[in-house]
Amino acid sequence: MKPHVELKDFWERRLESDWTESGVGYKALGRAFNIWMYRVRAEGFRREAGTLGLDLPTARVLDVGSGTGFYVRLWRELGAGSVTGSDLTQAAVERLRARFPKSSFLQLDIAEPGDALEPGSFDAVSAMDMLFHITDDDRYRAALRTIGEAVKPGGVFVLSENFLQRPEERSDYQVNRTLPWITKALDEAGFDVVRRVPMLVLMNAQVDGQPLWRKLWGGLLRAVTLTEVTGWLAGAALYPVERRLVRVLRESPTTEFMICRRR
Repeated sequence: MKPHVELKDFWERRLESDWTESGVGYKALGRAFNIWMYRVRAEGFRREAGTLGLDLPTARVLDVGSGTGFYVRLWRELGAGSVTGSDLTQAAVERLRARFPKSSFLQLDIAEPGDALEPGSFDAVSAMDMLFHITDDDRYRAALRTIGEAVKPGGVFVLSENFLQRPEERSDYQVNRTLPWITKALDEAGFDVVRRVPMLVLMNAQVDGQPLWRKLWGGLLRAVTLTEVTGWLAGAALYPVERRLVRVLRESPTTEFMICRRR
């Protein structure tokens, strides 16, 4: 496991050089394919956020790990009254402030935020596709505690994770943890799980699939995304299938949404 300072430097360099969908997404598959993936993510997020019961015009929202501001934009499109973004990197925060002048942005480490976040000040928090990049388990739990303290009692937490139902998988820049481990950590942070639904099904690494399927599908995705043109065509072909699958399936072999409520 790499030290935290090396991980921060990795993301600083990555977002400085590629502040696009591929920089914050599945970089190996190219930007064109990632654009289609993010279209599916956007539809799912709008659908799930629309069921949270928030009074959006008066809601205060915090987005953790904002990256390019994709979910900041979605919260604003949904009508959230106040959206605060945050990111670990200076590269992202400087650009986010220019892109979204009506929102505020904090450069902070969610596992060690200091006094940057007022306790109980947000009606909703989102942390999308970023928690699995916290490779240290203690820091992961600390991040959830920070989020739990920032959300009002009765407020909501929307996250995306891989929620493995097989043994965890660790690498230098990502840890795919198990559903029971994450659920326990959320409970310790004061959250009750409301529901878990697919975010993606086929348009991402099959991290919770059978080993042979994972290798075959992963190889196929990389092959069809070797160029931006073929990546765009592959994304366009999979997009209508993916839209259907995320609606009809109850579980996914890859990233899922989870909705939690603060006790």
